Amino acid sequence: MKIISKMLKMTAIFLVVLGTQSCSNDDDNNIVDPGPQNIVELAIATPELSSLVAALQAADGNLVSVLSGPGPFTVLAPTNEAFAAFLGGTPLDQVPSDVLSQILLNHVIAGDVLSTDLLNAGEGYASTSATGAGGRNISLYFNTSNGVRFNDAGSVIPSGADIDATNGTIHIIDGVLGLPSIVDHAVANDNFSTLVGALTATGLDGAVAGLTQGTVLAPINSAFEGLTLPTGNALVQTLLNHVVGANVFADDLVAAGSGYTNTLAETMGGENLSLYFNTEDGVSFNGLSNVAQADVVATNGVIHAVDAVITLPTIATFATSNSALSNLVAALQLADTGTPTVPWINTVSDASAGPFTVFAPTNGAFEDLLLELDPSGNTALGDLAPATVDAVLLMHVVSGNVQSSGLPNGTVGTLGGNITADNTAFTLTDPNNRVSNIVTSLVDIQGVNGVVHVIDKVILPAQD
Repeated sequence: MKIISKMLKMTAIFLVVLGTQSCSNDDDNNIVDPGPQNIVELAIATPELSSLVAALQAADGNLVSVLSGPGPFTVLAPTNEAFAAFLGGTPLDQVPSDVLSQILLNHVIAGDVLSTDLLNAGEGYASTSATGAGGRNISLYFNTSNGVRFNDAGSVIPSGADIDATNGTIHIIDGVLGLPSIVDHAVANDNFSTLVGALTATGLDGAVAGLTQGTVLAPINSAFEGLTLPTGNALVQTLLNHVVGANVFADDLVAAGSGYTNTLAETMGGENLSLYFNTEDGVSFNGLSNVAQADVVATNGVIHAVDAVITLPTIATFATSNSALSNLVAALQLADTGTPTVPWINTVSDASAGPFTVFAPTNGAFEDLLLELDPSGNTALGDLAPATVDAVLLMHVVSGNVQSSGLPNGTVGTLGGNITADNTAFTLTDPNNRVSNIVTSLVDIQGVNGVVHVIDKVILPAQD
């Protein structure tokens, strides 16, 4: 899925015809053709790139030799005026050489990228040769709606595009491209303007820019259309629900397939909210939001653009978004068809309810129960009486937000009666001495109205 945005194409581009330098000998006016030149040789021969040449010579990494190599490279070459503005009077030799090297590498793209390639794409991201979060290459945003502009910091100057070298291409630009933070990337791309406005209004822009590592699931502007955002702390928590405090790249998610992580959003009790991801069909979060653009790499983390705002999750969010809990959802719906003790779906969906602790049986646990009740296999979940299902569900709910670390060793009072917990073996025993194992990899799934721990056996009330 691609970011939906207005893409304007230039009707004309400047193509550069490089005039060969000539010199005369003492005897005649014969022109001497210097022959094909590489990127560094062209930069040396171009007076308005003398500051770039000096920077290449001063930086770590022997960049002069690197950019004289076979390539191909695409170099976004800042003018002398651009360097002067960027340095702001600071002498070049005062810039740490390792930092200078990364700044310069942020202007180098592996491969030969022509202006026509950029114009055909309209806008998007490429990777530079600078190193960002997680050792990944830093991303570069380009937009051609008004000339060709990079990171909203530098544009190709007239007659500065497509300068052909033997080992690649130079585009001369009017600004130095600093090393972008997560917030810098968001500000540079107009598709994130609504998100940037919300971050700025809540003061979170500074906090996100100050992260040493992090992943931001950044809703594009269209994700906010028709949505009434909360205010105050609720807005702060909603925005933080899009931030994970570690670098998580698309290939990490795909390798995992599905699972849970925590965001920086918190409940009233201070527990971090959970986030469910699934990669069966693209990459989705909490069953609400899909990745539209993955792996926009910054110095301090990574952005994944998403197509919907990820609202604060409830217990119902996690039950409905994970297909492995679909039988639990069906049981809740079945109980609601009778005269339930509580309106199950409404209660677990109510952000202001609870908090509750829910022991959530897997689909397999419900299938095992049906065989336990009818070994012939002829009984389906829908065949059970709603009142029976209501009584069973009550055995899975505890008042209060009890995380796995707080599980007692002994009696636990559920809404339907007492069970026995063993916090060493991580088991629950019902009044019928049936033992349920708590799935250790699926605990502390935290919503705003309670926490979910997944179990492998349905808990039953005492049988006569």
